[in-house]
Formats: sequence, structure tokens, C-alpha cells
Amino acid sequence: MPIQLALVGAAHIHTPGFVKRLQARSDVRVTRVWDHQIERAQRWAAELEARPTAELTQVWEDPAIAGVIICAETNRHAELVLPAAAAGKHLFVEKPLGIGAIDAAQMAAAIDAAGVIFQTGYFMRGQPVYLFLREQIARGAFGKITRVRHANCHAGSLKRWFDAGWLWMTDPAQAGVGAFGDLGTHSLDLLLWLMGDVTRVTAAMDVAVANYGATDEFGEGLMVFACGAVGSLAAGWVDVANPVTLEISGTAGHAYVRDGELYFQSEHVDGATGVAPWTALPAAWPHAFELFLDAVTGQPDIPLVTAQEAAVRSAVMEAFYTAAKDQTWVTL
Repeated sequence: MPIQLALVGAAHIHTPGFVKRLQARSDVRVTRVWDHQIERAQRWAAELEARPTAELTQVWEDPAIAGVIICAETNRHAELVLPAAAAGKHLFVEKPLGIGAIDAAQMAAAIDAAGVIFQTGYFMRGQPVYLFLREQIARGAFGKITRVRHANCHAGSLKRWFDAGWLWMTDPAQAGVGAFGDLGTHSLDLLLWLMGDVTRVTAAMDVAVANYGATDEFGEGLMVFACGAVGSLAAGWVDVANPVTLEISGTAGHAYVRDGELYFQSEHVDGATGVAPWTALPAAWPHAFELFLDAVTGQPDIPLVTAQEAAVRSAVMEAFYTAAKDQTWVTL
């Protein structure tokens, strides 16, 4: 029998993609859909052939529902995650986990205490280029890494992508962030996953065309890692192109990703001259949402993002915004 799930909140721009993934699988089935906007719940319930529900207790108290998918506005996460964890439901929570450090840490503690499966939407980890580079960093192929940079930018504000039902994502009161935090959280996850903890951060953000009022549309963050490397992060909704997404520089190697191709140079790896694209890459992981469904259906050894990792990313992103507002460095 398919594992029963509930969709709790359907506000996020990735909801349609997740619904398609759910429809494509026979081992899971969404049986209930809730949203604080009943029309939205009815719409996605019809898509999933599920029952719309106005009462969350019908989800929490249903023993047949093994897990929930939370795609609500970020400022509503805590009021949904905490009772779901208390009810023993497995949790996919669309990123970011929290508005900031306090609510994210509270949710992570509750999730860990409940012992349920957790996952969030950091899908970039599973791309072959990043899997390969993480392995090479661990092997010392770069020597001492001195600087890293990741960029995650698109033209969402220029093309007004959020107008079609996703305007809450441009409201920091509901989303907690603007463009820098929305796309930058993916870059931040990768940089922390590759390099480890950061000790202090600063940032600058601004508005370019003001298509969404005073919400930041682009930004740059600077961070110092515990290992001593300096990292930078670019994110925004006003880029017409974003060809170079990653750069790693060390005393024995260098790598950059341009238009999806990796150029890799290392004194310690045969053939790594950096002249031509490096193609000897591992297989990609399934999408982060698919990994959650795999774990919930009992597949072993699934590489998931931990709740504590998700909470750290919310805390660091909050520190970036504090640093930009105060025009200073913030220590973590």
C-alpha cells in the first residue's frame, strides 16, 4: 500500500513541481491537503485526488498519515512544524526552515526530539559537480583553500515571476528575506556543506528596479570560515545571466564552474590541468524532495539534510541581513 502523506501549506513557488513528483510515484499518496487559504487547499487537493481539510487536527490525529510536506509561508513554519513533530509525522519543510535563528533552532530541537525523518529543499548538493568537489576538498586536492565563491542569480524580479500567485515571497514579513536570502540560501548551504562552519559574516543588499517595493533584489555576502578560508556569496533576482556559479582557490588547486561545466586544476590529481572541462564526475543524487519520499518509503542510507543543518543556515542568513542593515560584521 502507498505511504500516506499530507500537504500542509501550498504557498511556495515549488509546490507545483512537488505535486508533479508526487503524481509520478506509486509508493506514496497524499490523502489530505490543508492551507490557511481554503481555495488553495481545494485546488491542490483536486490535483492530488485528496481531501481538502480546514482542520489541522485531522492531519495530526490521523495515524494513517506518516508524514507531511510543508510548503507554507516561512513565517508559518513553526506553527505547523512543532505540532507535526509532536504528532510523530515525518517532515519535508521547504527551505528555509525558519525566519531566523530562534524559530529555526526551536523547530530543529523538536524534530530531533521526535526522532522523525526530516528533509528540506537543498537540492544542489546532489549535483555531480558539487559531489565531486566535496570529495576533492576532503582529499586535499586544493591544498589550503583560501577563498570560495558561489553565485545563484536569476531574472525573477526583472520578469516579475512572483506576480502569478507567489507575491508573499517578496514580502520579508512572510518570507523573512528578499532576493538575497531566497536564492542565497542554496549557495549558503553548498558553501557550508563544502567548507564547514563560518565564524563571522557581513553583507550588502539593495534594490535595483523596485518591482517588489523595498524588498532587496540583489546582494553580496562575505564570510570567514572556521578553517580560515574567505567565502563570498552572490544572489539576486535581477541578473540577465549567471554563467560562473562556483570558484574554489587553494594553494595546490583551483576549480570553477561555468555554464554547468567544471574546470578543475590540481597538483595532486592526474590530468587535472584546468584546460578542458572535467567530465569524470559521480552520478547525481535524486532531487531533495525525491530523497525525502525515498526515506519515508523505507529505502536505507538516504543522504538527507539534518534539521540542525537547516537551522544553522537560517541563523547565518539572519546574520547576513543584520550585518547589511547595521553595515558591520556579525559574529556567529
